[in-house]
Amino acid sequence: MDQDRHYMNMALELAAKARGRTSPNPMVGAVLVKDGEVVGKGFHAKAGGAHAEVVALADAGDRAKGATVYVTLEPCCHHGKTGPCTEALKKAGVKRVVAAMTDPNPLVAGKGLNILKDAGIEVVSGLLEEEAKELNEVFIKYITTKIPFIVLKAATSLDGKIATASGESKWITGDTARNYGHRLRDAYDAILVGVNTVLADDPSLTARLPEGRGKDPLRIIVDSMSRTPTSAKILTQESAAHTIIATTQAAPVERRASLMAAGAEVIVVPGEGPGVDLKKLMVLLGEKQISSVLIEGGGKISGSALNAGIVDKVAWFIAPKIIGGDLAPGPVRGEGIQFLKDATKLYKVTVQNLGADILITGYTSKGGDKISLLEL
Repeated sequence: MDQDRHYMNMALELAAKARGRTSPNPMVGAVLVKDGEVVGKGFHAKAGGAHAEVVALADAGDRAKGATVYVTLEPCCHHGKTGPCTEALKKAGVKRVVAAMTDPNPLVAGKGLNILKDAGIEVVSGLLEEEAKELNEVFIKYITTKIPFIVLKAATSLDGKIATASGESKWITGDTARNYGHRLRDAYDAILVGVNTVLADDPSLTARLPEGRGKDPLRIIVDSMSRTPTSAKILTQESAAHTIIATTQAAPVERRASLMAAGAEVIVVPGEGPGVDLKKLMVLLGEKQISSVLIEGGGKISGSALNAGIVDKVAWFIAPKIIGGDLAPGPVRGEGIQFLKDATKLYKVTVQNLGADILITGYTSKGGDKISLLEL
């Protein structure tokens, strides 16, 4: 069993190499072992590409016959952009398959493991299952609900301020925490802010990693009246990612047209108004196969997201600074709650140091498949 855990950990590490690159697919790693020797390994590098098992089988070649396969997710058994991995494993002649977890995708959901069993292959499932679920929390939510996994990020001073009374906010946290924030952008499909952030800061909303390998997230601006300037960086900068303006029917038609002419995709979100209905927006984003969203706006959008009940995870950076002042803004605006029993409660909370700053993460539900944030 210790050897099984060793090789499954190796498969999990391989899978994590594709973090932020496989959406809407899961991250999957596979390791082939024969006579105590690793003979093949691979991971699913990007959506539409070869699956981890196929990559590992190709790496092993003829040595795959009689081998044990360690895979972080149940092998698929349906035809998509690639063929079924169950058939590839049967054809290669593997004798044993150890899967960390069954696939929550209704098209698979245990069928793949049963096909392998029926073919006379020994099957073990559930080894390091929690770790595998941690790895693919985004995929698990998206494939079962078709709604994106939502992370709310905030950075505050020790006394809960996101800026001074004059609006100065650069920078509350230090370099290490900010670099971590860019890694979050790199890991999730999209970043969402409110139009007030665009008007006040004209942000780039790109992933700027120290090693220069960041993947810019899709940019989503919640802008009920389409006030985003066509000269904003989110529309004029060079970036492989595009920008979505989520607006309402009340927004002037000419403003919507000018934003589309500037290269933005404009989504009119149905609802009673006056603001954008965030729950309905998440449904529309899910239909576009956007599986994860990082909310990184000001107090208004954060308050709206919490009130709408769309947040799955919170990433809260705290700097050892005291700003003070009644006019200095806080991270969550709106009317607020009247009673403590109605406060948003976090579960499975973790705390870590990032330079001089602290990162607190937690989940807004007690779900058993919830975990801490990225280990970066």
